[in-house]
Amino acid sequence: MEFKDYYEILGVEPNADAKTIKAAYRKLARMYHPDVSDHHEAEDRFKEVAEAYQVLKDKEKRAEFDSIRQYGDSQGFQPPPDWQGGDFQSAGGDFQGGFSDFFENIFGQAGHGSSRGFSHEHFSQRGEDVEFLLSLSLEDAYKGESRTISYQVPGFDENRRVVHTDKTLKVKIPAGTIDGGRIRLKGQGAPGIGDAPPGDLYLQIKFAEHPLFVVDGLNLTVTLPISPWELALGGKFEVPSLDGPIRLSVPACSQNGKKMRVKGKGLGKENSRGDLYVLLRACMPGKISEEERALWQQLAEKSNYDPRSDWGK
Repeated sequence: MEFKDYYEILGVEPNADAKTIKAAYRKLARMYHPDVSDHHEAEDRFKEVAEAYQVLKDKEKRAEFDSIRQYGDSQGFQPPPDWQGGDFQSAGGDFQGGFSDFFENIFGQAGHGSSRGFSHEHFSQRGEDVEFLLSLSLEDAYKGESRTISYQVPGFDENRRVVHTDKTLKVKIPAGTIDGGRIRLKGQGAPGIGDAPPGDLYLQIKFAEHPLFVVDGLNLTVTLPISPWELALGGKFEVPSLDGPIRLSVPACSQNGKKMRVKGKGLGKENSRGDLYVLLRACMPGKISEEERALWQQLAEKSNYDPRSDWGK
């Protein structure tokens, strides 16, 4: 009798969890479904995959299979001495018998009804979900914007073969969308098989690089170029934000590299917005006049400030 390694049939490891086993089954069932596959052994492979899943999705049957798996090899299979398999009642409505000799020997008769054979005519499977990477500007994400996107979904041609078709959709981006966020559009993924519903479309949001702002979660950082005398004297400066320019008061004797926080001017929704951080960056002119040089020299001679007084201490 031929040994059936159900793990190998589904392409999973023996320690695979239930989620991995289900995902492998769904992928292979779609691949070999006789209504959509032109594989010359599609129906046989479909039955084999379904039988493997019927065993591995059931904790008790999987434990039984694991206990006798050591007795199987390429030369054939013989159940261990005194092995008694119980009747297997299929939990799924799609599987109506037609089990292999290996299955019948291990688990007993597969049900008591008169209907035999795997009924792929009533097989249904939800369509695949589709992921789409959508690049947005900070402004569009913050304010919300309608965008028209084009993407591909797997479907079937007139010969019931799997093909990819183009789809165009106008979507509304919710205001306050953040970088790395996912937006679910129900029913806009791949079509289902049979009576099953289509999958969903997931928009993965990626912010385009911005010329002014650096994004850190809900917070934004903008760099304010500032002269040495402005750092020394302080003053009010116009700073860009997503809501338009704001006036920022910089204290006298501020240090280069200082970060100033403007609360609630970052990303997010109205009641849960991040903050805007303004980074002060001292800038020197590329060249100075003789008069400016004299003034700098005068300041150097009159000032007692030594920036290196604590150097190395």
